Amino acid sequence: MLPAAHAVLDMAALTHNLARLRERAPRSKIMAVIKANAYGHGAIRVARTLREADAFAVARVDEGMALREAGIRQRIVVLQGFICQEELELHARYGLEPVVHALIQVSLLENTRLEKPVTVWLKLDTGMHRLGLNAEEFEDGHRRLSACSSVFQPLALMTHLANADVLSDPVTGRQLDLFRDNVVKLPGECSIANSAGLLAWENAQVDWVRPGIALYGASPFPHRTGHEDGLKPVMTLRTRLIAIKHLKVGDAIGYGGDWVCHHPTRLGVAAIGYGDGYPRHARPGTPVLVCGQRVPLIGRVSMDMITIDLSECPQAVVGDAVTLWGAGLPVEEIARHADTIPYVLLCKVTPRVKIIEI
Repeated sequence: MLPAAHAVLDMAALTHNLARLRERAPRSKIMAVIKANAYGHGAIRVARTLREADAFAVARVDEGMALREAGIRQRIVVLQGFICQEELELHARYGLEPVVHALIQVSLLENTRLEKPVTVWLKLDTGMHRLGLNAEEFEDGHRRLSACSSVFQPLALMTHLANADVLSDPVTGRQLDLFRDNVVKLPGECSIANSAGLLAWENAQVDWVRPGIALYGASPFPHRTGHEDGLKPVMTLRTRLIAIKHLKVGDAIGYGGDWVCHHPTRLGVAAIGYGDGYPRHARPGTPVLVCGQRVPLIGRVSMDMITIDLSECPQAVVGDAVTLWGAGLPVEEIARHADTIPYVLLCKVTPRVKIIEI
């Protein structure tokens, strides 16, 4: 029996998106970002599907270890790197490539005898001001790591763009200039572009690009959808109608009675809620697909159910499929109605939602 709340993953869309992004950055290798369980899509599942990716990126060492234990053999970069000797040794043991973003990590590499050297990505902070060495530290770190026996040579070099999704913002141009000023004479591969950098900033396409959200078919840009960049949604979140009621003018719906019927209302109840990852703060009017037709959310989202207005969809019956986002209904649009971003919606789908691959 098909469960009420389920997410259909179109794995062909995933490979399509990888190919599309490769077309947009033809001179770059692709490091597919599959951190946070591949943005809710399943890291191992996605890694096995993206056999054509040149490398993968995860956030933490345990994510990289899980991929290795599942048989993934591509290069794996750990974006948060290590903060202690034990984590550094795990990088070496599992063949993971840490990002070095602080001088304490440089000292750990200098003072730890590893089973085998590691490939290191030295990160320059060009304006994100989160992780990364400033220009002075970067020069010192590069000099020390270039002489370190625990590190493969040459070092790989990277930075991260803070505002690439805002095309009119001059910050990205300044970041690109600062990165080039500091690495122009250094050997080794470089990586700058995230999804927005890949799609909108050709100067950020260097040896490696690091797409994340775009791989899953969603746009990194406000007020755009992945479809506009030739991408296809990988995840379609669905459920079914479990009840239909006929309400009169003045009837209040759901917790708090926030929504009051202004006209005789054919009310549908769908079996999904914030316990499944549907956003609790989705506003009334958020679109939902029933029988291929858009209908509005009304009333508060509860843990297991939402209520929708079927007054303009008289053909709907109990048991009909309901689409919350995905094919035919962009997740970016739902995110705007919930005052959030598509990254959050995709990552927050909960374990009780059955995953179905097609």
